[in-house]
Amino acid sequence: MIRATFTAILSHWRLHPLQLAMLVTGLALATALWSAVQAINAEARASYAEAAARISPSGQTYLTPQDGYIELDQYVALRREGWQLSPVLIGTLTEDTAEAGATDLEVIGIDILSHPMMARLAATDSSPDESAQATLTPADLLLAPGHLFAHPDSDLDLLMRSLPPVTRTTVVPRGVVVGDISTVARLLGKPFLISRLVILDEQPIGLRPLAELAPQLRLQTASTGADTAQLTRSFHLNLTAFGLLSFAVGLFIVQGTIALGIEQRRGLFRTLRSLGVPLNTLVALIFAELLVTTLLAALLGLILGYLIAAALLPGVGATLSGLYGASLDGSLQLRPGWVFSGLAMALAGMALAGAQSWVGLSRLPILAAPAAAARGQQALRGHRLSALSGALLVLGAAAIPALFDGLLAGFAFLAGLMLGAALLLPLALSRLASVGVQLARKPVTLWLWADMRAQLPGLSLALMALLLALATNIGVGTMVSSFRLTFLGWLDQRLASELYMTLPQEEMAKDVLPWLADRGIRTLPIRHSDERYVGPDGIGAPMEVYGVVDDATYRDNWPLLQAEPTVWSQLAEGRGALINEQLARRADLGPGDTLVIAPDWRMRIAGVYSDYGNPNPQAIVGLETLLRHRPLIENRRFGLRLPPAEVAEIRAALQREFGLPRSAFIDQSALKAQSLAIFDRTFVVTGALNLLTFGVAGFAMLTSLLTLWSQRLPQLAPIWAMGLTRQQLARYEILRSVILAGLTALLALPLGLLLGWALLAVVNVEAFGWRLPMSLFPLDWLQLLLMALAAAALAAALPARRLSKLKPADLLRVFANER
Repeated sequence: MIRATFTAILSHWRLHPLQLAMLVTGLALATALWSAVQAINAEARASYAEAAARISPSGQTYLTPQDGYIELDQYVALRREGWQLSPVLIGTLTEDTAEAGATDLEVIGIDILSHPMMARLAATDSSPDESAQATLTPADLLLAPGHLFAHPDSDLDLLMRSLPPVTRTTVVPRGVVVGDISTVARLLGKPFLISRLVILDEQPIGLRPLAELAPQLRLQTASTGADTAQLTRSFHLNLTAFGLLSFAVGLFIVQGTIALGIEQRRGLFRTLRSLGVPLNTLVALIFAELLVTTLLAALLGLILGYLIAAALLPGVGATLSGLYGASLDGSLQLRPGWVFSGLAMALAGMALAGAQSWVGLSRLPILAAPAAAARGQQALRGHRLSALSGALLVLGAAAIPALFDGLLAGFAFLAGLMLGAALLLPLALSRLASVGVQLARKPVTLWLWADMRAQLPGLSLALMALLLALATNIGVGTMVSSFRLTFLGWLDQRLASELYMTLPQEEMAKDVLPWLADRGIRTLPIRHSDERYVGPDGIGAPMEVYGVVDDATYRDNWPLLQAEPTVWSQLAEGRGALINEQLARRADLGPGDTLVIAPDWRMRIAGVYSDYGNPNPQAIVGLETLLRHRPLIENRRFGLRLPPAEVAEIRAALQREFGLPRSAFIDQSALKAQSLAIFDRTFVVTGALNLLTFGVAGFAMLTSLLTLWSQRLPQLAPIWAMGLTRQQLARYEILRSVILAGLTALLALPLGLLLGWALLAVVNVEAFGWRLPMSLFPLDWLQLLLMALAAAALAAALPARRLSKLKPADLLRVFANER
């Protein structure tokens, strides 16, 4: 009996293959987008862990300073006490080129005689560059010019002229160069400074505790990938939120298709129950049917997710590099974590989407008639309950920012807001359709609005999906466009110099600067020191401290968010400092507070400036103050203030007089263009996910209209019999779909703007450390409205075409059915 019953249940899909395809495709799309996001996140975390493990293996302990660097005499004192330590120096090497602007390279100096990493460097197969020797000796690494190690995929072409010979090896992470600490100290201009002291495994017995010998140093244990993972946590949480949203939109397709399949088989179920099939057996067989379908769809979704992730991974790498400076491997691996996650989400999604249908099936009386119209009225009554639930969710979401702080609270607010608005949508559309009925004056118009309201139960899920997709596009688009507009203005302020120059050797400044001064050209030195700031949360981050001269360029152009009236005078006199917005928010600092740059270097904060695109703390002091504390920093980079019309002439004269290469110069317009290119590449993933979510929503509308096609004939046949042609009915079907999509788009606009505000004022602050002003872009809204109308028209085109080609006999057959 079970086999015969299961065969009868499955026969429905043989008669409705398109409906089966919609069910499998909907769940596959939902699983694919979720799996793609999880695969990207897993790959990123694996890259962080691999890179961190190569430099600082998990469990390795080391000493770090409270602020700044460890002095050489501190290290010598600990060694004399018997402690076995290995010094490490970490810094950033910057090269300005015409080809790529400012290129940053992380450089790590280790003691090749004691650091554990040196054993792996010596044991691995390495491929030397043309400038490197095939066989290296300790003398090659220790004596000038020294030697460096880099990953084969690291692009060092633009920096090779300033680097010693380089050997390629996979032991070193991408984007990092490793060498002996003496070589790295020369490159960074930081002799006698140490970033951390690695505590080696084997130590003599009876040593004095480190807490007594060096109370100013902190003992830390390396947690693989912790720093980078903490820094990029917000980005991966953003991706996960996109994945959940896309999964929810895909489930709307699944839920509607399952409900329709149950609805269309009610007569079959009644017949099977009358033949003696137990209700529990019937429910179990439906569950088995959906389980098999889920596994098939999940497998297809995982394959699609892998392909989507592989396509998006380069964009994710650009985003992580642009926003956080994090390196991401360009290859994608099949990892069990995201595979099982996608499978589990598919099963959970099917259970969630089919729960309502299973409950209704379990309560099915044997002699109950289908009563589709009555159930439609019941669905309309259910909209009121749905709207009440939605209103409660919106109210709860509104209370979250007032009660909780942090990124998770921001996403909880967004989730409650979006889900609540989606639940309110059917009732809102029903009320708007009722207004249309009241305003209608012609019979056909009256029927159109009334029919639209009657079809809402079957289309509500697809319209919810469209609402979420449109609101997400509006909100995220508002955030990105506001960021871009603000970024453009910020670039105009920060890049005030007409020409930027980087000298090949520092000694050349003695000749070049007087030559420029004789011609009335003001030179603004660009000099900075790499420090390390440890915030109140105990998490350290690199901090750049720049020194500026007292010049009108900064007074007139620098973008200050908060400032004391005499801020620039304080900088010039060495009495104050500026900090960027990220540091101000992270450490809760502002004008009047004290900034601790190093144990012997404290500055009063005189102002806070915007610093978009920089994930790390940054500070600005007077140049004399910087040189007093860090006299050995290099002096090769300059901004030149001169009339724009003379830029080409002065650049040519400098090249002719001093033999400077063309790559030593970069003009303002080129630097802005490069910055904007990086910006646009940074948000390519966001745009792709937006487009995919919108595509899934459009597919949801197509699914709903196709699956409701068979139920439309009883409503359309009487209208056809009254005199409307099939072609007219087909046009009205398209018009009905377009009107519903247009109303949904109008309701999505305020929701999207509220989402955009939340992203800028809540999520963006927690994720990146800066807050942006919100700008409005009506042309983008119009474009989205047109896209929504086009998607609705395309979704209704196939059912409308079927209607226009329908035989009159099929319409007449409706009247032969007493139901």
